[in-house]
Amino acid sequence: MEDKKINKMVTDQNIVMENREKVSVTGVIDIHSFDDELVLAQTDLGILTIKGDDLKMNKLNLENNELIVEGKISAVAYSDIANSKKTGFMNKLFK
Repeated sequence: MEDKKINKMVTDQNIVMENREKVSVTGVIDIHSFDDELVLAQTDLGILTIKGDDLKMNKLNLENNELIVEGKISAVAYSDIANSKKTGFMNKLFK
């Protein structure tokens, strides 16, 4: 049976950071994890990691694919979905 995933076209994605205190992201599909130091969000363009201190999810609207995170932001980085499966902990352990 064929996997019934919704194929979304890659849309324009915007990331706006204001004074390292607020990050606004469009193109967010899902949130994988969230705490006061790390946010992992699945976006149209890959997994987006936001690191910092005292992070708070100010807005999450998955219908409009929007996310706003506030706090002391130290890093914002992408990782590809395909590469994240190949470079998991167990794969690194058994190399």
